[in-house]
Amino acid sequence: MIRNLLTTAWRSLLKNKFFSSLNIIGLAVGMAVFLLIAQYVHFERSYENFIPNAQNIYRVKLETYLNNQLVMSSAENYPGVGPALKNELPEVTGFARLYNMGYKNNIIITNEDAKPDPIAFKHRRFLYADSSFLLMMGYTMVAGDPKTALAHPFNAVISEKYARMYFGNEDPIGKSLRLQDDDFVNELVKVTGVVKDIPANTHLKFDVLFSYKSLFPRGDWAIARYDHGWKRKDMYTFITLRPGADPKILEAKLPSIVTKYKPENKQQNQNDILTLQPLKSIHLTSSLAEEPESNGDERIVNFLSLIGMFVLIIAWINYVNLSTAKAMERAKEVGVRKVMGAFKSQLIRQFITESGLINLLSVLIAISLIALVLPYFNSLSGLSLNVTYLFQNWFLGLIAALWLIGTLLSGFYPAIVLSSFKPVVVLKGKLKNSVSGIFLRKTLVVFQFMASVALIAGTFIVYDQLNFMMNQDLGMNIDQVLVVDRPGIAPKDRKAFNSAIDVFRDELRRDPNIQGVAASVTIPGKQREFKAGVKKYGTSDDQIVTVRFNSMDFDFMDVFRMKLIAGRAFSEQFVKDQDTSVIVTESTARLLGFTKPEDAIGQTIAIPNFQWNPIVVGVVNDYHQVSFKKPLDPVIFYCSKYGGEYYSLRINTSSLNHTIDYVKQSWEKAFPGNPFDFFFMDDYFNKQYENERKFGGLFLTFAALAVVVGCLGLFGLSAYTATQRTKEIGIRKALGSSERGIFFLLSQEYLKLVGLSIFLATPLVWWVMRNWMQNFAYRVSISVSVFLIAGIMVLFVALVTISYQTLRAARIKPVDSLRYE
Repeated sequence: MIRNLLTTAWRSLLKNKFFSSLNIIGLAVGMAVFLLIAQYVHFERSYENFIPNAQNIYRVKLETYLNNQLVMSSAENYPGVGPALKNELPEVTGFARLYNMGYKNNIIITNEDAKPDPIAFKHRRFLYADSSFLLMMGYTMVAGDPKTALAHPFNAVISEKYARMYFGNEDPIGKSLRLQDDDFVNELVKVTGVVKDIPANTHLKFDVLFSYKSLFPRGDWAIARYDHGWKRKDMYTFITLRPGADPKILEAKLPSIVTKYKPENKQQNQNDILTLQPLKSIHLTSSLAEEPESNGDERIVNFLSLIGMFVLIIAWINYVNLSTAKAMERAKEVGVRKVMGAFKSQLIRQFITESGLINLLSVLIAISLIALVLPYFNSLSGLSLNVTYLFQNWFLGLIAALWLIGTLLSGFYPAIVLSSFKPVVVLKGKLKNSVSGIFLRKTLVVFQFMASVALIAGTFIVYDQLNFMMNQDLGMNIDQVLVVDRPGIAPKDRKAFNSAIDVFRDELRRDPNIQGVAASVTIPGKQREFKAGVKKYGTSDDQIVTVRFNSMDFDFMDVFRMKLIAGRAFSEQFVKDQDTSVIVTESTARLLGFTKPEDAIGQTIAIPNFQWNPIVVGVVNDYHQVSFKKPLDPVIFYCSKYGGEYYSLRINTSSLNHTIDYVKQSWEKAFPGNPFDFFFMDDYFNKQYENERKFGGLFLTFAALAVVVGCLGLFGLSAYTATQRTKEIGIRKALGSSERGIFFLLSQEYLKLVGLSIFLATPLVWWVMRNWMQNFAYRVSISVSVFLIAGIMVLFVALVTISYQTLRAARIKPVDSLRYE
């Protein structure tokens, strides 16, 4: 029986090659889009899934308020939080702290015993980790014991990748590496473990772990600072809860713990709020300061999921529309089958089999399309998928489910319609299209083009917002600025280090292509929450306001083209600038209560946390330290000639390669043994918009494909309509109708449906995208022109789609039309 069903279904496909091809191509494209998006969504939602006990692991988040103003919202915390929670709360079964040294400092790790020359690498993915960290996360160890690998000072665990890079095929266990950084750390450590390379789907990517105890091997002061202190706040803290523990109940107990360990907060008008972040939710829901890496965005993942569903549903709608529209042509086939004894259930099985065959062919073509476009998809999404991902169990299961659901959803209604025809009515030729069937097809067409309009308008809005943010005036010029990190291997002492910095600056100034060199502790785009409270000197603590701090040297304002509003810039002619002077931005001056920028000049301000009372010598324009997704921060600059962590060079890019080579030579002369690395500041800053750029590219691509799939269905429907009205067209032409009149007659029905789609989609898109844009501190207004352009585009594409069939029908000679059967 199955063989007979398949044979009949295959013959039906061959008999209707044109409409079968439209169905298969439309379904294949829709399924390919859905499956590609499913890969992206699955990857984004799979973060930390490989960690065995991930559902019970939480990161402790810190929010600090001063005078009820939010000072910082950070992924990092006090070192003492982990031990305190373990001691105070029975629900907490363990803790692990991480110090993200690689994010903050320039770390150089060297295998000095390598032959013929030492092997050194600069590390960014470098962490100090508690001895409990490896067991908590359940990482796979290639060598070494996870219980003891980080138990002692100056122990190191490295990834497989770096084990090969440092030691080749040798066994690394027991061998030594030297750690050096720009804070004059110079330690020899022993490799005690090798961890399997960390998967891409984790927010905690590392290549090297040093034992946390390496931070405090020499005395009680270091233990107080790094092990149980509540002063510095630069440690990631992870805790494990016992199974079944309610994190909300536990969070309610945290304020009392903060009060116990930070009693000085009340006197300082400070409030620290600890909350728990589920480990598996961090990647998509957390965008705190001091994150280990830029996280994803759950809103974008949800948007793309909806797009995938829209495109797939549009493809299924095409099948339903074309199948039910062609029901009239198959009515006599159904009538004959019923006269010959076929039951309704048998006919339903036959039409479901046809749907299953079409969906199967579509699935196979969709998989081929995915394999073909995977490199392009990777470049759009930032993933690194390959063909092997298409054979993962979950993906194969999804394909099977997609085929089964598609077969039933797209095949069931046409099967019911076709199998319900009455033989007597059909064979007498009295069957006509039902009003309900025509209404359903029109409704489905409206839904298709509503989705198309929504996707096109949404794409325009996303790109408008992205362009708006990327082209706004930052308040400083970051174009043609090359940035070099501070050296990781520092000279033996501060004096020697300062001399090396002078050598580097002097060498750079000799090249006419380098227009200026500036040093600063942070740069635009750096997500570092270096903030503190400040007030006018002599006022009460309730007048304290929170501002961001940055350093600048004597050339910073020239390199970044900042505007001096009042007062003066820092200058080497004023020897006390590095000790007693600050420059504030306009918004800082206003916050401090100065009516005009000039009023701030010469005034003393107090910074209680630093126990420092500097004098304001200048006021500069406001600038954006981070992206336009966040509000502008008031800033105070202090003067530091040698304390910068970044060297920013304004260059002439006309001879870029020569300039970079010269910078490298100058670097190697001033800081021998340090790997040279650089980046361009505009690229670095714009990385903050990476999620939005990926979203825009994916949105645009899939919106275009949604329109293509919708137009395939419209093309088929217009072809069918033209065929059904062939005799009518002949009569109209015989009675004097023009080709233009016939064309508009056949087109207007579909154009009305598309127009209705635009009308219905516009308020829906406006509401959805307006809510999406509420997450940006600076945003464009949604223009009416966006919907006009999207509507005109869809109308134009729809008109072009149906024009071929309608013009072809309009040009048939009346004698041929009237003879048509």
